[in-house]
Amino acid sequence: MKFVDEAPINVRAGNGGHGCLSFRREKYIPKGGPDGGDGGDGGSVILEADVNLNTLVDYRYQRQYPAQNGEPGQGKMRTGKKGEDLVLKVPVGTTVIDVESGDILGDLTTAGQQLIVARAGFHGLGNTRFKSSTNRAPRQTSPGGEGEALQLRLELKVLADVGLLGLPNAGKSTLIRSVSAARPKVADYPFTTLIPNLGVVQVGPFRSFVMADVPGLIEGASSGAGLGIRFLKHLTRTRLLLHIVDMLPVDGSEPLENARAIHRELNTFSPTLAGRDRWLVLNKVDLLPDDEVDKRCSALVESLEWTGPVYRISALAKTGTEQLCEAIYAHISHHQEAMANDPEALDREQAMQNQMQAEVRQQIEALRDKRQAAKLESELEGDDEDDDDMDVEVVYEP
Repeated sequence: MKFVDEAPINVRAGNGGHGCLSFRREKYIPKGGPDGGDGGDGGSVILEADVNLNTLVDYRYQRQYPAQNGEPGQGKMRTGKKGEDLVLKVPVGTTVIDVESGDILGDLTTAGQQLIVARAGFHGLGNTRFKSSTNRAPRQTSPGGEGEALQLRLELKVLADVGLLGLPNAGKSTLIRSVSAARPKVADYPFTTLIPNLGVVQVGPFRSFVMADVPGLIEGASSGAGLGIRFLKHLTRTRLLLHIVDMLPVDGSEPLENARAIHRELNTFSPTLAGRDRWLVLNKVDLLPDDEVDKRCSALVESLEWTGPVYRISALAKTGTEQLCEAIYAHISHHQEAMANDPEALDREQAMQNQMQAEVRQQIEALRDKRQAAKLESELEGDDEDDDDMDVEVVYEP
């Protein structure tokens, strides 16, 4: 199944039904009266988080989603039928953004959570509503209101407790394979991971957490190079980042420079995300000579001026992974307890999330503007060539 984490859609709530203009006309009732009924309300468009979905692929091929209109009122005081609400299922972790204003309409982070994105039009009133002691035969009605119409952008961010961060072939996929039942592709070439992968890490009975593996970053990822900027946004949901550093890269590069490059890209993409809890995980230490492990690892940590936790592991040999997972679970449990007992901590977390979302949207919009400008420049250059050659090609598509 294709992983789709963004989808633009157009939604339109149903219009309210018009009120009816009608008078009571019966054989043995010489003095009738107004009996026009009200119209029915339109249907609203509602998004609902569904735990069984993990991609927005269904919204890639269909863009228009109109809700049902309310039916008009009828004579004999009959009210029009209400339009049915349109409920659209989306994966848990979907952010809903109004394209026109850029505002976030809501975040669907729990299963079953609903969000009304387009409200229905109100029903029109029949002429019965306007009768009075001075107006016995009103010919007034009101039309039904129009339903809201919005252009939305759905953005899916995977929900995980821990996110893996690092260059391609740093061992992120190998780590998640070693500690969970997830089976992402592992190979000896860069960018074997093309989509995010989630794995549930079982630490003990009723003790587990979710780990997310995203495609590796390269130099310039925050400017659109590679796959990084497309999937970096998924890390904003995590509580902890694991910076995986390959201690013996196959390309001969320096682990220190690789670690610094990741830090630069993360800080450029979102300074707030770069300030999240982040642990340094030195991977593939089993490939180093035994007498050089301490020396190389200590030199790297000292050169980075790293003050946070540091772990040495071999993801393939599963050396040190058990201790790492135990520490992660303890950290996450402490974080959850703090959120539950301290309302101020919860407010700070929400403010940080809002700040990260704003920074991420700014980066993505800047990249889109840059690509559009480059495309326009390319088209203009192509137009100049066409003008010189006076050659026009017409293509008919079925």
